[in-house]
Amino acid sequence: MIAYWLDYGASYGPHAFTWRFPIAFQIVFALAVLTLMINMPESPRWLLTKDRVDEAATILAALNGESRSDPRLNTQLSNLREAVRASGQLDNKTHPRDLITGGPTQHLRRMLLGFSSQMMQQLSGCNAVIYYFPILFQTAVGVSNNTALLLGGVNQIVYALFATTSWFAVERVGRRKLFLIGTVGQCLSMVLTFGALIPGTGEAAKGAAVGLFTYIAFFGATWLPLPWLYPAEINPLRTRAMATASSTVSNWLWNFFIVLITPVLVNNTGTYGWGTYLFFAILNAIFFPIIYYLYPETSGRSLEEIDVIFAKGYSEKISYVKAAKELPFLAEEEIVSKAREYGIDVETEEGPVEHDVEKPRVSETSSSRSAV
Repeated sequence: MIAYWLDYGASYGPHAFTWRFPIAFQIVFALAVLTLMINMPESPRWLLTKDRVDEAATILAALNGESRSDPRLNTQLSNLREAVRASGQLDNKTHPRDLITGGPTQHLRRMLLGFSSQMMQQLSGCNAVIYYFPILFQTAVGVSNNTALLLGGVNQIVYALFATTSWFAVERVGRRKLFLIGTVGQCLSMVLTFGALIPGTGEAAKGAAVGLFTYIAFFGATWLPLPWLYPAEINPLRTRAMATASSTVSNWLWNFFIVLITPVLVNNTGTYGWGTYLFFAILNAIFFPIIYYLYPETSGRSLEEIDVIFAKGYSEKISYVKAAKELPFLAEEEIVSKAREYGIDVETEEGPVEHDVEKPRVSETSSSRSAV
């Protein structure tokens, strides 16, 4: 929002100023980040992976508000080091091939869930709306260039306001419900937009403007934050760093794709490019069943519980969405019990827990399969 209004203000300056100043002003934010990071301590977990135990102890004591002599500190350090070891972060034991494993851990499926969430965010049409909002107003509704830019700024304010609602809704409503609500809202907004553009008149095009405003409101409240949150929750400690990185790559690749094709779509798909918005409406409609049938709820779950959810779905050959619904919220000792029941190792606050009972009875050929 700040960037947009800065661009708008710069548009009143000389030609060179209109683009040079907004680009150069980004240095201010970069310098602010660099300044704040100078005294920022490293993560205790990362320090332990580098065997810098003394520094980790100092930072951990500060975070806990305890002294270095507190006996609980050594216990916490020991448990944290065990968790680091179990997750494969110690000595860089996690290998990229761990990302493509199946079985009870379902690393590949979980990575793809995060990857696809970022892909669907971009294919929903968000950047097509954000980037081309003023152009649609100017060409279809017939407002002046200045008015179109002002309305674009209003759109950014709406975007920012609705984005703040996710702070309160994401835990209360849940990830799945927000994904589904956002998908329906975005789909209907795109239907309204393309339908209003078909007649090709300025009055009808005002309905398209309403559709774009409602779209950005739904997107800001749901699909804006969720694809950044979900991959970090759905992936286990062992593969979380690499899997989350892959989802971020997905975001920017599909961002590039959408920004590349949108001008072509707008110029070649009917009056004012109404086919562009039909295209995005169809994509949003396709996303609904994907999320409904494949995306388990993670709200209120620990990483260890999510491990158990996937082990339960794999072992019982049921949908992982159903497994998440059936599995009650677990206490620490219950997580250990369930992990043993489904034949997996989990990393708890007390360190890794290895199963010591017989693994669930599955056929030899089932190791390469997973539940839908």
